[in-house]
Amino acid sequence: MFMLAMRSIRHRPGRFLATLLSAFLGAAIIMTFNAMHDTAGQPGVDAVSSDTLSTAAGVVGGYGTLLVFFAVASTLTVNVRQRASEMELLRCSGATPGQIERMVVGEAVAVALAGAALAIGPAMLGGRALLEVFQDSGQVARSVEFEFGPVAFLTGFDITLLAAAGAAFLAVRRATGRRRQRGRARTVLAHAALVAGAAAVTSTFVFSATDAALMAPPAYGAILLSVGCALKAPRLLAAMLDRLPFEGASGWLAVRNLRERAGQLAGILMSLILFTAVATATLTMQAVESDAVVASGAVKSVDAKNLETLNFTVVGIIVVFVCVMLVNSLYAATSYREREFGQQRLAGATPGQVLGVVGVEGLVLTVVGVFLGTAAALAGIVPFTVVRTDAVLPEQALGVWLAVVAVAAAVTMGTGLATARRVLRSPAVRAVASAA
Repeated sequence: MFMLAMRSIRHRPGRFLATLLSAFLGAAIIMTFNAMHDTAGQPGVDAVSSDTLSTAAGVVGGYGTLLVFFAVASTLTVNVRQRASEMELLRCSGATPGQIERMVVGEAVAVALAGAALAIGPAMLGGRALLEVFQDSGQVARSVEFEFGPVAFLTGFDITLLAAAGAAFLAVRRATGRRRQRGRARTVLAHAALVAGAAAVTSTFVFSATDAALMAPPAYGAILLSVGCALKAPRLLAAMLDRLPFEGASGWLAVRNLRERAGQLAGILMSLILFTAVATATLTMQAVESDAVVASGAVKSVDAKNLETLNFTVVGIIVVFVCVMLVNSLYAATSYREREFGQQRLAGATPGQVLGVVGVEGLVLTVVGVFLGTAAALAGIVPFTVVRTDAVLPEQALGVWLAVVAVAAAVTMGTGLATARRVLRSPAVRAVASAA
């Protein structure tokens, strides 16, 4: 099966580009920040600089690990679904489900290994740039020199390979029909995340307005709530489709398609929920904190600067990863519908009507993802604002939310429509024949 996996990669390299890009970006981010552990561990580094570098590596490295898994999982899930007929042919030829699993996992590990290797150079450059940012802000001493050592190298490769293998294993098990146990586990994890998130945001009221750790509980609570909503994305999408009013043929067909493909669209919806919740909550709470410090006339401590840097860095990483996940997933999912679009055109639909259906689908996904992500974000923002400023909803929230929604809508709608327009360039008869 390993030889078959290698042959599949050589013969059809295009189908693995999305996974390669996700693994490359994930490994680059993980190695960039874990290089701060190597840098902090050098002899002669002062305690303040070492603490700043280690904190950055630990916090962002944890987020990076989670995002690598989601990014690779979303691309592999689409890849495996598109190869359903190929896998069925292998089973009919005598391959067991275990052999197919090993083939897909072997492909994922090989592609992830290549992506991690390609990420070494960019990670070294990124690590040097990150160290300079800390030095320019006064958080790290100028005498500290950059070091790219075994911690960065090993974590980058180990985490990326484990994420790829785990994501591939889950994707192929879903495709081969073994869903019941996975469905139960997913439900349990979703409920656990929701309960833990609710407990975290509630604990915000235990802290005082000047407590240095005030932002941590609502921020982590919002993240956990968004993860819980993301894990329940297919069911939530199906439930909300019944409550969204749409008229006309394009709206009716879009809702019908979304109902049938709710499970397949889970990765896209998960990305939207996580992006909206984490970006809105983190940026809003940081804006509230910064304005409160300015209003009090106090000077930001090193810890406060560290927290601000980490918040903006985490949001930047999430924006990049979510954009990559959305573009990869939407491009692959829309390109795979070439035959469907051809059949619709042969049945009398115009290219404009097909684009209208794709546009409505993207709009529904954006609305549902933004709604659920906003709910999770507000669950963290409101307690933090009440404790920090005695207000309920901060005035900074609207501007941040509008910017987040604009990015989410532009990526989702733009990628879906651009890909569909490219697919529609093929004649309908050729599209149906070539995809059959």
